[in-house]
Amino acid sequence: MKRARTRSAVRLLPDASDKSTGFNVNVDFEGFSQVNDVFCRSQYDPEVKSSKTERFYDMYRKPLADWRGSDGYQQHDYAFRNATWHVADIFAELREVDDRRDGFLDPLSLLKDGPEEQIEFGSIEETTRIVKQAAKTVGADLVGVADVDSRWSYTELFSMQSKAPKPNNIDDGLSSVIVIGQSMNNELLDTAPSALSGAATGMGYSQDALVLLTLSQFIQNLGYRAVPSMNDSALAIPYAVQAGLGEYAKHGLVITPEFGSSVRFGKIFTDMPLEADKPIRFGVKEMCQLCNACSKACPSKAIPDTEPSPVTFNRSNVSGVTKWTIDGEACFSYWAKINTDCAVCIRVCPFTRDYTSFWNRAWLKLAGSRFRRFALRLDQKSIRGKRVKTLLWWFPKSKT
Repeated sequence: MKRARTRSAVRLLPDASDKSTGFNVNVDFEGFSQVNDVFCRSQYDPEVKSSKTERFYDMYRKPLADWRGSDGYQQHDYAFRNATWHVADIFAELREVDDRRDGFLDPLSLLKDGPEEQIEFGSIEETTRIVKQAAKTVGADLVGVADVDSRWSYTELFSMQSKAPKPNNIDDGLSSVIVIGQSMNNELLDTAPSALSGAATGMGYSQDALVLLTLSQFIQNLGYRAVPSMNDSALAIPYAVQAGLGEYAKHGLVITPEFGSSVRFGKIFTDMPLEADKPIRFGVKEMCQLCNACSKACPSKAIPDTEPSPVTFNRSNVSGVTKWTIDGEACFSYWAKINTDCAVCIRVCPFTRDYTSFWNRAWLKLAGSRFRRFALRLDQKSIRGKRVKTLLWWFPKSKT
């Protein structure tokens, strides 16, 4: 299989700032190809692709002629989950004839050209404040900025038509990445694993698509280039950490101080001059070293309860990085088994809680302090994180 490589040359070698992100890039680091993403592999690789994975995708795409009928897997659960994906699916399917799946294998593309003249503001700080204000106004729950780091760009994209690599044409000269965070519905996630809990993921993607397109059009209207990206083009998690939105955690996700683990990320590559944010620390690494809730609860045993290391499980892992790594093959095999995404690790994570509550904000401060063991014991003794039957979501007790 011949592989074409197109990369934005910004930096490739380990950087001193990596230490603050929670994943240390080693000298043997290799860029990651989207072809090796476990979802892409499920389209062509017999080690991942099976009748179960085909049925998994069919449950999103075809009329629901078959479902399990148990709690969380009834027809109306799948119907609602699939409805939440509808907006994201519209963009993904709109240009399939051009061998594109916008937002998943290719950047979102439905943007109008902007003016040739670039509107300049008084300073880079002012420009950044304006963009962040616009982002939050159009629906972003979180927004941060990072410098483009070509290590996280896919060395190649995946072609759904040919089931082979194609070039990643992120343009040179795009110096900044705006990272957008969309919170997910915790009440839906409380029912995980279930088809109903998958609606939290679907809504996250559909909302993400609208926010990214709107903000990108705003940037282009100012005369700058903007490339809105969801799962395509580059790894989102490293950028979310570099943009100061949260810390990397044992379950391979980003934990934010506003929403814990229940957040999805999108990104916009732009040549607009913006001030980069710095990574943050609020006790996630230290708590993950004590806590094994996600490892213990993972149905597929895909999350090891170990210290960060350069170990990889298969070619769907990024190599040459010392960090916590999960077994993506094992994780996805469970998704295929239950015909929906899982999210148990998000549900049980102690940081997944409603931070509009004073007590949960107090718990967060405790978790970031030398009393974190006490905070963990409080969480373990609580009912937070326990699975809720979907019947209670569909028919909540009336408030009197």
